[in-house]
Amino acid sequence: MKTLHTHAVLLLALGVLLATASSCGGDEDPAMGQVSVQMTDAPGDFVTAVVTIDEIYLQGSGGRTVLSNHSVTTNLLTLANDTVTLVDHVHVEEGSYSQLRFVISGAYIEVENEEGGTTIYATDPDYAGLPDGVTADGELQTPSFDTSGVKVKLDGDTFHVDGEHSIILVDFDVAQSFGKAAGNSGRWVMKPVIKGANIELSANLTVRVTPGDDMVFPVVDGAPLQLGALEVVLTNENGDPEALSLLDADADGTFEATFRYLLPGSFEVTLRYDEEAQVTTLPASPVSVALPSGADESVSLELLLLEL
Repeated sequence: MKTLHTHAVLLLALGVLLATASSCGGDEDPAMGQVSVQMTDAPGDFVTAVVTIDEIYLQGSGGRTVLSNHSVTTNLLTLANDTVTLVDHVHVEEGSYSQLRFVISGAYIEVENEEGGTTIYATDPDYAGLPDGVTADGELQTPSFDTSGVKVKLDGDTFHVDGEHSIILVDFDVAQSFGKAAGNSGRWVMKPVIKGANIELSANLTVRVTPGDDMVFPVVDGAPLQLGALEVVLTNENGDPEALSLLDADADGTFEATFRYLLPGSFEVTLRYDEEAQVTTLPASPVSVALPSGADESVSLELLLLEL
């Protein structure tokens, strides 16, 4: 979550919103800085989580400074380990700002049912973000996010804009932002948890996996499994997992998975084939790792046993 850009380098997959540069009138133009905002997503247990953001603004002593008023609708679940750029190089008067806010006009989520199938909950039956031909099965309640907006929890009490280009990475935590309403109404409630930090403070983690000398892979469908059949699961301190497949891009026998644009914090690393498989590694998993601001860390695992 981190110079007003949000998670990451893959923003090209989702496109870029260019906000109109603004300046203040008067006899003497104030000093200006540049701000960009990118958004990423902390993982969550949903099939789909779509939101529409109508406005992004900074709040300071001089009032509201709009960074973007171009509406954007995005599926948050496509942003894990990736980002979309919401604001790109907007000119903002230098100084300190107390808040960054997102005005959210609508959303829908699709959740799996225990008995199978999925259910869709939307803020409005006619919410424009719903795919063509899809209707909502239930209600997704929201407070007044379409007026004052949702406050982004930034590092420190203020956000300072100077002559440099500031990039903020914003993390929309899906798992923490949606939940069932109290009682038996069947409704869901959206209470967005959005955190932000300067992009230079985000962390990367590369997990490297090699087979042990005595490792014998089980046979599935007539052929031995390969390391590429496993996933690396990274779980944050809230208990939310994110999984990436293992790849041996340079064919050197070491398989890797890289998690990018992580907010600093504590994480656990495990290997997974499926829920029933027993996976034994050296060091034993889960492996705990602390990622400070700006860290570019790695963890090496040796696969000793995979029992199906």
